[in-house]
Amino acid sequence: MNKTNVLPRERLPELQLVRAFAILGVLSVHSTSYAVSAMTESKYFFIYNFMNIFMKYGTPTFIFLSSLVLFYNYYDRPTTKKLIGGFYKKRLLYIIIPYTLFSVFYFVLLHYLYYQGRPFGDTMESFVQKLLTGKAYTHLYFVFISIQFYVLFPLALWLFKKLPSLAKWAIPIGLVIQWTFILMNKYYWQVPNKGSWALSYMAYFMLGAFIGIYYPKLKAWIVISRANVTPYRVTAWVMLWVMWAAAGLGHVYIYYNNRLHGTSYNSTLYELMWNAHTYLGALVLLQLAILFYRIGVRGWTPALERLGAISFGIYLIHPFFLLIYREFPLATGSSIITHLWYAGGFAAALGCSWIVVELTVRYIPGSWVIFGNIPKSKKFVKPADQPTAPLSGS
Repeated sequence: MNKTNVLPRERLPELQLVRAFAILGVLSVHSTSYAVSAMTESKYFFIYNFMNIFMKYGTPTFIFLSSLVLFYNYYDRPTTKKLIGGFYKKRLLYIIIPYTLFSVFYFVLLHYLYYQGRPFGDTMESFVQKLLTGKAYTHLYFVFISIQFYVLFPLALWLFKKLPSLAKWAIPIGLVIQWTFILMNKYYWQVPNKGSWALSYMAYFMLGAFIGIYYPKLKAWIVISRANVTPYRVTAWVMLWVMWAAAGLGHVYIYYNNRLHGTSYNSTLYELMWNAHTYLGALVLLQLAILFYRIGVRGWTPALERLGAISFGIYLIHPFFLLIYREFPLATGSSIITHLWYAGGFAAALGCSWIVVELTVRYIPGSWVIFGNIPKSKKFVKPADQPTAPLSGS
């Protein structure tokens, strides 16, 4: 096929549901971060621990999905200066500018709350250091990691197109790079805040690259449907879900023992359980999103699709609402009210963030400066009526 006349790939709107599942995971982890420390004496501690650990798939899934979308969109297109220039222009406008704005916002907020007496020179030095390392607030490390992958992406794209056989090895390459970094850092380098560096998530980036490049060939193995049923595929689906559940519950279990009983485990075990749980979970969430979208549950599917579309904006602003919410803790001896208060943190983070993002996108011109390229809400279209078009979000 002539590369200059490449047909657009099939549109994959169900990926918005994966984003929705990922942001719900992020909100669950962040909204229970206080509870897992404060509720160890509660008989319901296992629920808080479960929500805090089992839902840790959020950030890895976002990285996996971002990589999948990029390689799905760009792999079959000619790699020209115009293409790469457009790629970086979009990242600058819709990712780096909002990241910088929110870095300023959170830094100023924390300065007002805790560091008002700090000298101006020290303040500016601290801000520049935090901006360049994704540390202006606890959640911004994810955007910092994403920026690192955006720098890496054109090189990886060029390499996989230059050596197509290498793309077939993307999954083991990603796992080897990530685990080499983990082990070398543990025994030799001791890089501070290693979770803020892309090498800690290379397996997810390469998994997304592999599926993005080969999705048309892998689709029959990914999409769970009657038409795709064969003994080998059913076996693969069952094994994937069973291994994911086992890894996830094992991940929850070691944290439960550590937090409740003080049981100590080797740090490599935590890394292994987290990696297995979230790595398999990214694939499970992809399958679950496709199933959910195909079923088209009335009310839920369009809501989740919209949640996925605005997930970046919600990710940026939700810690602000959690911070405000936690400024008003309940002074009560009622366990029921305490549980409701913790649940309210999740509801406030999701609900307030959703409302603010939607109102900003709808009524403020140039809202992309604040929350990135978020489209205005539109009527949900059933899968059968979806037009074939390039995947959005490129």
